[in-house]
Amino acid sequence: MTETPPSLLDAFAASVDAAARVSSSPSAYRPLSDAEFAAACRLSAELKKRADSLGAVIAGELAHRSRPSLGSEGLAQREGFRTPEEMVRVTTGSTARDAHSAVRIGRLAHAAIEPVEEVAKPWLSGVGRAVAAGELSVAAAEAIASGLGAPTESVTRELLDSAAAMLCAEASGLDADRLLVRARELRDELDESGVAVREAELREQRSLTVHRAGSGMSRLVWLMDPETAATVGALYDRATSPRRGGPRFAGADELVAERILADTRMTQQLASDTFLELLRQGADADSSELLGTGAPSVRVLTTDTPLRTRRGQGYFEGFSAPVSIETVERLACSGSIAPLSFGEAGQPLDLGRERRLFSSRQRIALAARDGGCRFPGCERPPSWCEAHHIEHWKRDRGRTDIATGILLCRHHHLLLHNNAWEITRDAADYWLVPPPTVDPQQVPRLMPSRSPAYRQFRRELAG
Repeated sequence: MTETPPSLLDAFAASVDAAARVSSSPSAYRPLSDAEFAAACRLSAELKKRADSLGAVIAGELAHRSRPSLGSEGLAQREGFRTPEEMVRVTTGSTARDAHSAVRIGRLAHAAIEPVEEVAKPWLSGVGRAVAAGELSVAAAEAIASGLGAPTESVTRELLDSAAAMLCAEASGLDADRLLVRARELRDELDESGVAVREAELREQRSLTVHRAGSGMSRLVWLMDPETAATVGALYDRATSPRRGGPRFAGADELVAERILADTRMTQQLASDTFLELLRQGADADSSELLGTGAPSVRVLTTDTPLRTRRGQGYFEGFSAPVSIETVERLACSGSIAPLSFGEAGQPLDLGRERRLFSSRQRIALAARDGGCRFPGCERPPSWCEAHHIEHWKRDRGRTDIATGILLCRHHHLLLHNNAWEITRDAADYWLVPPPTVDPQQVPRLMPSRSPAYRQFRRELAG
């Protein structure tokens, strides 16, 4: 076996020495300005990503030197470890799951650069190259691999190859969790016929279990498919929304809101007690006392084309996982269809004017278009959001029109008003402009819609 060039070991030693020279004392960071500290955060993240990618490449080489065909002569076994994953875990002090991920992605990187073994997933070769180049972390690579899945008759290897390349390009602006969601969205776009199958698979995974701890407490674990989650989520939001700065009440409901806000229980305790009472009383419960009147409002969104052609998919409001057109039709039978009109630029047409606050019908349109808080990186659903005038009501004499409204969670709504952030728009897109204290150049940042149904509509509109 060829000995590792000393220059590579020297580079390793120099890198470790350089990292050791960076102070790890918390007091060293206190004198930095906010701008300097933000730069340190970005450099620290880049250093971690580079080290992560390097670790994966090394794990892949370890796996090659410990391949089963070598038996007890493999490196891991000669070092006293049963598997390369075990050697990675012990050497790095990581979890077994992280060690398996490092070896799996490391093998992918080696196969993409030097295919000494058969490439197990050739459509992920671009992902392997990005890891080897230090451009993609192990977690990001795992997210892409998991979200895209494997080829089928309708989704070819070439299509997945192109999708993986697109995700590698987008990965710099997404964390691993959001990259996984994005990868699943791409897979669903490519595999329309598989939506119903995956929906059924998710429903088969639903479960409800109770774990009793020795302390006397118990934990309820409820794995919910999207349809169940949409219903339960609507009830949860109605039980807790006043605590989160949610809907404003008027008339008799104002007394209920005040009573909830004055309650000394934590929000989680309030939710627990409400759901317990719902279960206890069942069909005889006075729902107006607990959650307001009426059944939970669950909205499923789709465009006109799937309804006409019976091909396509829909989405529960606030959820990214698609449901089949058959599910959309079934829910339409048990409820009603509320059409929402859009203009040529893809904006919902106004449903009301000449008032200070957005109406309930306008909020429905905003929820369908925005899909939740549109502040970049936020994942609050529509039920947690408030409608913001991007042209301020008093300062700009703005109008309460849908085109000049946007959904923001309470935290980001206050941030905009209190910290001099602004929002601008063009025909159909919205842009966040940071204050000079955050970005001296004030480069606008795109505020993408979080509604898969609206993005689907935009694609249909573009033709």
